[in-house]
Amino acid sequence: MRTDPGDLAHRVRAAPARLGGSRLVCVDGPAGSGKTTLAGLLAGALGAPVLHLDDVYAGWAGLDGVAERVAGQVLAPLAEGRPATYATWDWARSRWGGSASLRPGPVLVLEGCGAGDRLLAAHASLLVWVEAPSALRLERGLERDGEALRAEWVRWREVEAAHFSREGTRGRADLLVDGAAPPVTLLAHGASGVE
Repeated sequence: MRTDPGDLAHRVRAAPARLGGSRLVCVDGPAGSGKTTLAGLLAGALGAPVLHLDDVYAGWAGLDGVAERVAGQVLAPLAEGRPATYATWDWARSRWGGSASLRPGPVLVLEGCGAGDRLLAAHASLLVWVEAPSALRLERGLERDGEALRAEWVRWREVEAAHFSREGTRGRADLLVDGAAPPVTLLAHGASGVE
């Protein structure tokens, strides 16, 4: 079934607020699946900010630990109605490079591998899983980051596969989305049956 960001935005608005007075939309799935594209379209339809986990991973080894950092630095203050300030990663220098802030608002889109971590689930109004064929995902990643980072991509894919298996993210998703080609294709309603 074809859908569009406006349809997804309607689903978000209909979902319960679980992050204080805000709705947290978690867009998860393997690297290169189309999460960033979908999150941007959804954020545009909702007038919402996007927190890209690429900004808060501690480099290529940063998937483990990202949920704890997001829970403590971002979600805890937002749930209390306070602004959140979080550390950002400088990929060019391979170190923490600064900080960014978010104010409480009606919706926050959290995008990236690990956005659907169980540690964050209590605050999530909607968990969206985006998938695409493995070869396409690798092609997209190398197109974005360059062939020189192929070894990093291969390692990341192994780490994320273990993470998703451990977390059962796809099986807990409210919506499954085919990120292979626009327009967005809704594959199925997931765990919550959000209509």
